Amino acid sequence: MDLPVMPPVKPMLAKSVARIPPGMQYEAKWDGFRAIVHRDGDEVVIGSRTGKPLTRYFPELVTAFRAELPERCVLDGEIVIVHTDRLDFELLSERIHPAKSRVDTLADRTPASFVAFDLLALGDDSLLGVAQSERRGALERALGSVGPSVYLAPATTDIGVAREWFEHYEGAGLDGVVAKPLDLPYRPDTRAMYKIKHERTADVVVAGYRFHKSGPVVGSLLLGLYDTGGVLQHVGVCAAFSMRRRAELVEELAPLRMESAQGHPWAAWAEESAHGSARLPGAPSRWSGTKDLSWLALRPERVCEVGYDHMEGTRFRHTTQFRRWRPDRTPASCTYGQLEEPVRYDLAEVLTARPADGG
Repeated sequence: MDLPVMPPVKPMLAKSVARIPPGMQYEAKWDGFRAIVHRDGDEVVIGSRTGKPLTRYFPELVTAFRAELPERCVLDGEIVIVHTDRLDFELLSERIHPAKSRVDTLADRTPASFVAFDLLALGDDSLLGVAQSERRGALERALGSVGPSVYLAPATTDIGVAREWFEHYEGAGLDGVVAKPLDLPYRPDTRAMYKIKHERTADVVVAGYRFHKSGPVVGSLLLGLYDTGGVLQHVGVCAAFSMRRRAELVEELAPLRMESAQGHPWAAWAEESAHGSARLPGAPSRWSGTKDLSWLALRPERVCEVGYDHMEGTRFRHTTQFRRWRPDRTPASCTYGQLEEPVRYDLAEVLTARPADGG
């Protein structure tokens, strides 16, 4: 491979802001695997956000890139899996599997797509130092006739359109809007863009905690919600606390600590046969590796309010933010019914959106 921008490349990143800033280029924020794609003839390398290769996990995309991309190029974008009319991150996560046979089966059963939103190199030319607005124009010309596995991400400079996307696209599985300064060169591994994400609150049951890696203070609180059958389901964690607060939480939660998990709604986590359920807090995963997932059981009697962006199936997609204790709420009242459901939106309309401003 001999390209003007060689792998590995860590992608340009975004920092969170509360509102959509004016005077920029706007795109939907895709919920998938960020990827930098290098193609030089038949040679294809798919790099992850950390720079590690993803190529072996997406053989169908390697084939698609050879057929659909320019002969020599470097693209920034998102690998996604479309299920019905939404993005499905859980199906995407299944692709990170050590067995080639399993990867090949999933590639055939639930093929991935690639949404391109930046162009880092084309032919013999590096575009890293070129302004965002010029790179976008070059990207549109380079990918004018791609498909069916590669999509050009819709973009606009109209803040009114961006606000509409923020309100409606969540129903297709997207999780916000990204804003890019028009004169911005490509800056790898730097938070030079802006992301605006949805945030909501929920009242949840605190049913356990894990120790922090530094010692016997709280690392993360384990959160639960009751389903329609009255079963407390593990839905995620909140973990952003100061070291002083972590120590205080150990003392605050001490009266609720159980001698063992026996009798706890999640006691089955210790049973190997139960690890097929991703909703058990002690279950290993392809992401956790050798990480210590042991936890201390609490009587599920205390409620807190957390901030979250969106759900992934029955769980919070990302780590939640602790807001406050809710002594006025009973654990039984913390059900899935309180969660706001985004209005469904056909993902095909997102992928084919072309604002009138052309950019």
